[in-house]
Amino acid sequence: MWSVMRRLAAACISACVWATSASAQEGSDAPPSNPGRVASADLCADAWVIELASRDSVIALSWQVDSPVSTASDWARALPRAWADAERLMALDPDLAVFGPGGPGRARPVLEAAGIATLTLPWGEDFAAIRASARATGAALGREAEAEAWIAGLDARLEALSGRAEARGWSPSVFYLSVTGGTAGEGTLIDAAIRAAGGRNAASEAGAVGWTRSDAEWALRVSPDLVVTSYFTDGYRTAGNAGQRHAAFRRLVGRHPSVEVPGALWSCTGPGLIEAAERIADALDTLAREGEG
Repeated sequence: MWSVMRRLAAACISACVWATSASAQEGSDAPPSNPGRVASADLCADAWVIELASRDSVIALSWQVDSPVSTASDWARALPRAWADAERLMALDPDLAVFGPGGPGRARPVLEAAGIATLTLPWGEDFAAIRASARATGAALGREAEAEAWIAGLDARLEALSGRAEARGWSPSVFYLSVTGGTAGEGTLIDAAIRAAGGRNAASEAGAVGWTRSDAEWALRVSPDLVVTSYFTDGYRTAGNAGQRHAAFRRLVGRHPSVEVPGALWSCTGPGLIEAAERIADALDTLAREGEG
């Protein structure tokens, strides 16, 4: 294994030939079959590394692990921090560096010159993308069997949600409200979770596609059976918290049944999305028992 000094030297060499190595940014070294030292440089990557890597192989998690939207447990938060820049990653001396869908960017050729393999998680906002991320992470870690077992568990939980929705006998309207006042339509993680729970996405039915900006008119366009709020109570701070402060949104939440889903469960296309869907399903089951349908 290269020493830190030799890896720093590799960075200098790579910088000298930066222009000619630009095309290398599109590729990636094949990860070692069973990397003994794994570093995550992104919040989204953290979740998959924590879920699938052996604990003793994880040497660092991203600087975002201290964020309220991180699902990291205490053992993970005690690890050193990683950033998505080559020099600081090389100082950690990993065999494998894992990145979110944004990838390592300009750091890739430097890391490759230093002999550090990289994994960039695939982009997507549905359960198919979650399966793809699990398989990609499992392959990079040499833990394919563990990844397939996790996927089998995911599919069993989705099947259970489908059974609960059928037993409910109706498809409730569900409106998502972020603390910022934004909502989420078709083609988002939120939409995938709502549909998996057996609900109909009220924002999508009202014309929303993708992620929307804060617009108090949404409070007038929808009359949902359930309001799902997120990032309201888990310590997330933003200057644009219209979802909490605007009178129209407060009335919307006050006049309809609501449930808070922790932002950490769906801040990324990660393993927590299934739990978010289950929490929505729990709230829908409560509505059904109370005769709201």
